[in-house]
Amino acid sequence: MSRDAQSSPEATAPTLRHRLEFTLAWAFIHVLRALPRRVARAAGALIAAIAHATLGRLRRVGLRNLALAFPALPASERELVLRLEYRHLGWLLAEFCQMSTYTPGFAGRFIRYEGLEHYLAARDRGNGVLVLTGHLGAWELSSFYHSLAGYPMGMVIRRLDNPLVDALVNRIRCQHGNRVLHKDDFARGLLAAMGAGETVGILMDTNMTPPQGLFVPFFGVAACTASGLARVALKTGAAVLPGFLLWEESEGQYVLRFSPELALTDTGDAEADAADNTARFTAVLEEAIREYPSQWLWMHRRWKTRPPGAAALY
Repeated sequence: MSRDAQSSPEATAPTLRHRLEFTLAWAFIHVLRALPRRVARAAGALIAAIAHATLGRLRRVGLRNLALAFPALPASERELVLRLEYRHLGWLLAEFCQMSTYTPGFAGRFIRYEGLEHYLAARDRGNGVLVLTGHLGAWELSSFYHSLAGYPMGMVIRRLDNPLVDALVNRIRCQHGNRVLHKDDFARGLLAAMGAGETVGILMDTNMTPPQGLFVPFFGVAACTASGLARVALKTGAAVLPGFLLWEESEGQYVLRFSPELALTDTGDAEADAADNTARFTAVLEEAIREYPSQWLWMHRRWKTRPPGAAALY
């Protein structure tokens, strides 16, 4: 989930390159927005297929990650998973370009909830909700649809390098009441949001570095993982529940699925509890990725940070 619709006072003044990039991004979004949704999704899939064929470095990272996660899977099947992932990314690109035009009735034709009662029960406790999620399925569409349905939320994001594109993207993301907490100063905002009983989604599947990250198993390989979600949950009493918007091939539609609230380890040892809960959250993400392997962002160098003395994996 992603960025602030408001520019930061520390933001760098836009350069000519920023303005050119913004113009291209604006034009691209509006071209795909103008197409019928089915045509836009086909165009997105074509763009993604071209990216898969031409961006060799990303393809190699994706295949390396798949080999780490599924060593017993034949190489041909890992390649198929990666090609399907690109298709899903192409679809997500099209949905992002079009979603500012969506109404609840229109989006309800191809998105349904499952487990919304879990979210509502956690929200109604009043201590805030931390949605455990990742770059799985249609993550950009998930928070947008949740706000479109009347449940706006916060999102922890890293700023885009181009401030004009950053603002453009965030205007779309925040159209129905969502707001952004930037990663460079999210702790205070996250604590305040939980204190106000709000909901915040956290993408917890990206590579981190110590001390913000702790090494926990991910597909059997030590992965440096953000511990902030676990620490904030224990400090505030906020509910933690998994939430993913996944494409169900058999239904031909997306399902925004919320699982029951997760129980937390709370022994009073802050560091041990943070490590244990971070590992448990990561195991939940891994389980979801194993169920929908072709919908996770395999091109991210998830295991880039290595434990002391460990060999590089990329």
